[in-house]
Amino acid sequence: MSGVIDMNPHRRSYVAKPADVQQQRTWWVVDATGVPLGRLASRVASRLRGKNKTIFTPHVDTGDFVVVVNASKTLLTGDKLRKKMYYTHSGHPGGLRTVAYDEIMRDKPEAAITKAVWGMLPKNVLGRKLLRKLKVYAGPDHPHTAQQPKPLTVR
Repeated sequence: MSGVIDMNPHRRSYVAKPADVQQQRTWWVVDATGVPLGRLASRVASRLRGKNKTIFTPHVDTGDFVVVVNASKTLLTGDKLRKKMYYTHSGHPGGLRTVAYDEIMRDKPEAAITKAVWGMLPKNVLGRKLLRKLKVYAGPDHPHTAQQPKPLTVR
């Protein structure tokens, strides 16, 4: 008989606890050269949350650390380099500030990737904790070689 639901109370789903996760954190390094910004941000956000692991639990930080290098060489498709804008508002009347993407890439390319990844994380205490595990660098060098990060390819 198909469609029968097993109501066995002893069979439960695994729920990760913060103490179980600490030993399973790995470091990943991503080269952003020639990778579209949205694709890079979605793959990085997925690794930060730990959605690639079997122990994924939505309310627990089960993710890994991610180091992004060559942030200044990331791409945007189409005419977004000129037309894409970032908006911030001070909360006061007339306090809207807009900055074009090419200005951000010129001044702080790390901020563009960080903001894109933040847009794909939950907006709560857990999301802020996850964002602290993201390390972004404009050039090819990073100070996290002691953690022996594994390469992560984003196509």
